[in-house]
Amino acid sequence: MPKLERLEARVTNRQKRLIERAANLEGRSITDFVVAVTQAAARQVVEEHEILKLTAKDREVFVDALLHPAEPNARLREAVRRNHRRLR
Repeated sequence: MPKLERLEARVTNRQKRLIERAANLEGRSITDFVVAVTQAAARQVVEEHEILKLTAKDREVFVDALLHPAEPNARLREAVRRNHRRLR
């Protein structure tokens, strides 16, 4: 896939030296290193915000609620009635 987009960042001398050192340790160019590390970090952030992780107990409670839903209470029934009237 052609690389058509460009990113730019200003860094301190110390940050650049650290990035260069890390890239050299992995045998990569600075550009390749920065793109790979940034992409991995971006995926991690997206995953943390989009994927719901449940404990075993949380899953049990969730599945039980789906399989055995509680009866709607008076407040919920009234809210549904108001919503139906509003949508007519």
